[in-house]
Amino acid sequence: MLKALSRLHTPDLLHLLASMGHGDELALVDAHFPAVSMARRLVRLDAADLPDVLDACLALIPLDDFVPDPALRMEVVGRPEEIPEVQRACQQVIDRREGRAVPLQPLERHAFYRRSHEAFGIVATGEQRPYGCILVKKGVVLPV
Repeated sequence: MLKALSRLHTPDLLHLLASMGHGDELALVDAHFPAVSMARRLVRLDAADLPDVLDACLALIPLDDFVPDPALRMEVVGRPEEIPEVQRACQQVIDRREGRAVPLQPLERHAFYRRSHEAFGIVATGEQRPYGCILVKKGVVLPV
């Protein structure tokens, strides 16, 4: 047991996050996503919802501030302007953890699949709400 870590900071998640470098992408996906067939590296957190997993990740890694869009969301098919409640909850987590507004940018579903397949890793959550899928790009962890 370690101090200051959440129950979601499993050994597998900690290893994945610590192994990522600046600019690597991480896909955080819902229970409907084909994570096993897509992932280069897979961590399963089946008992957790997406916003909680995102919060656990962003507690340990910053978003990349060298790129214009370090956080992406899967677009709703046929309604790209719609932002599902689960994505709105993720937006609140991102803004709180980053201490500033970092808008989740839309990404068409098939483009999201391609990016996820190329991502450093995928974290499969137990999120049941549709479109509970986002990509984040890791930034530089500066010395304290």
